[in-house]
Amino acid sequence: MEENTARRRPFEDKVPEEVRQHARAAREEMRESMKAFLPPEFWEHGRKARKEVLLAWRSMIDAALERMEKKEEN
Repeated sequence: MEENTARRRPFEDKVPEEVRQHARAAREEMRESMKAFLPPEFWEHGRKARKEVLLAWRSMIDAALERMEKKEEN
């Protein structure tokens, strides 16, 4: 698990925490400013699209589990 965390945060030991905090704050401010330019329907569509992607992954995982269970029964 420790290796996985290091892979996802490659700059943690190279970039000071203060810089990373400012970058996170800038990212959040940018997101908020984008909300002013785009209609609420855009954001709703994005949420629905993300949900559909997750449901698709769930279906693929369920199908894989079913195949594994069938192989175990035989």
